[in-house]
Amino acid sequence: MNNDLVIKNLHVEVDGQEILKGIDLTVEQGKIHAIMGPNGSGKSTLAYTLAGHPRYEVTEGEVWYKGQNVLDLEPDERARLGLFLAFQYPVAVAGVSVANFLRAAINAHRAEEGVDPRKTAIPVAEFRKKLRERLQLLNMDESFARRYLNEGFSGGEKKRLEILQMAMLEPSMAVMDETDSGLDIDALRIVANGINSIKEQRPEMGILLITHYQRLLNYIKPDVVHVLMDGRIVREGGPELALELEEKGYDWIREEVIGHAS
Repeated sequence: MNNDLVIKNLHVEVDGQEILKGIDLTVEQGKIHAIMGPNGSGKSTLAYTLAGHPRYEVTEGEVWYKGQNVLDLEPDERARLGLFLAFQYPVAVAGVSVANFLRAAINAHRAEEGVDPRKTAIPVAEFRKKLRERLQLLNMDESFARRYLNEGFSGGEKKRLEILQMAMLEPSMAVMDETDSGLDIDALRIVANGINSIKEQRPEMGILLITHYQRLLNYIKPDVVHVLMDGRIVREGGPELALELEEKGYDWIREEVIGHAS
């Protein structure tokens, strides 16, 4: 089965305003794709649409993964299919520990329709062993798992929790929205190293990194870079394109797009 994530002519409105205006994009299995673009170009809209957020209305287009149009699926069904979404602003949940949240998430992924959930739940011993191994992989202290979900977490800790969640759920396709947002250079390096460690463990996983700046790509080398501007993919290239954007900004691409359109 082809496990590429294939986005075809995707149009999306938010509160009656069209934000995505015909996205065509294929994220290949086993490769790292990066989407870059200026603020307001539609990057986070794409991430929330893939996650199934109800505020984002798809007016045209399809998103295919593992033989299914994921736009026809509920958010939890998309997750069980192997899609993982890491968001720019994760929420805090008081009274729920990181460990309990992760175990509940794994059990939700393992659940089967019509089957007693107690029969599909991950055994406690197996979960604890897996959690300990993933914490070690990401160089995280075991005390982290006992803290309440995102409560009092720094920006870097919230991002590290997302990476831990990805390591525990073992998705086949991960979409990461502005993972570098609000991180200082040390936190950025830790988060990037975590993503690279997971990718080394699961080379078949596809990753779509959505970012505004090139700095994240200093640590996570993309195979393909896409430039999103005014709701459309306007340019694609290799890692060198990200360096060019860092040096020149986005105006030169904007001028090229306007020139081609006129």
